[in-house]
Amino acid sequence: MPWLALIRPGDWLILLAGIGIVGVSIPVFWQGGLADRAIIRQEGLIFAEIDLRSRKLLEVPGPLGTTLIAIEPGRARVVSDPGPRQYCVRQGWLMRPGEIAICAPNRVSLQISGRTRVYDSISY
Repeated sequence: MPWLALIRPGDWLILLAGIGIVGVSIPVFWQGGLADRAIIRQEGLIFAEIDLRSRKLLEVPGPLGTTLIAIEPGRARVVSDPGPRQYCVRQGWLMRPGEIAICAPNRVSLQISGRTRVYDSISY
């Protein structure tokens, strides 16, 4: 590799500094903040907005029946839903802002939000 002879010690220093800056900036800039609220929607309207520091069990009525949602400190999940495929139940615990579990047949959704707005590909 003849091009290696052209690289000077200062070039290696700049390369290492660049890698270090990228490594430090990823955890600093690539996060959605801390989750602080769970937003529960029924038929597209806000049914409840709950602080994630509390511990609650909510029953949300829908067209098919009742969806059961558990709130614990720092996380929330859909425990049971009368829908046939149980996709929203399989989502498990939601902990990061922007995460959402949608129980489409029963028209109920659970979304985690934080102080900072999280953007994804749908937002653009």
